[in-house]
Amino acid sequence: MSTSTAQLDSSNDQISMTKNELNNWFDQRFEERRQAEEDAHTPSMSIIATKGTMDWAYPPFILASTAAALGWDVNMFFTFYGLDLLKKDLQLSVSPLGNPAMPMKMPVGPQWLKNINMNIPNAIMGNLPGFESMATAMMKKTTEVKGIASIEELRSLCLEADVKMVACQMTVDLFGHKQSDFMDEIDEWIGAASFLPTAQKSDVTLFI
Repeated sequence: MSTSTAQLDSSNDQISMTKNELNNWFDQRFEERRQAEEDAHTPSMSIIATKGTMDWAYPPFILASTAAALGWDVNMFFTFYGLDLLKKDLQLSVSPLGNPAMPMKMPVGPQWLKNINMNIPNAIMGNLPGFESMATAMMKKTTEVKGIASIEELRSLCLEADVKMVACQMTVDLFGHKQSDFMDEIDEWIGAASFLPTAQKSDVTLFI
């Protein structure tokens, strides 16, 4: 092999090494940039609340308050019966009729009684006077015994954690609500078209 050929091969090896080193540098920089963007990203959650009974009020507020406590940006859109969860005076009840979570166990009494599932047919639930009030009282007592925060407390926690709560203006018009019946902390009165872009950009979107 001539001297010139050996020098050329050596030069090619150096160029190859330089390309490899450059590729490795770009890969490392890309990974560092990606990791930095991931570390700087604030997770976000959008919740669409559609139900206004006491038992269905817990999931959206528990999820929202938990996510906010973790540092997430949380937006809640209340529509149809879910709009009742934004009223100043919360008068929430539990409807046992057609509720797959019913029956509830007794919250108090001896252990053998608390372990019993009282399977009462829907027809009786719907026609027995005062059954809804009894179911609501049982639910409230159960949360109290188990140390679960009330809906009012969870809603306050969400507000303190800067959870954004928006109300569906279409629902207000549909049911003839008055804005004065609702809490002052509502961020906006908007329609679905205004909320959907927010939900689209969220990392997590839940329909409850």
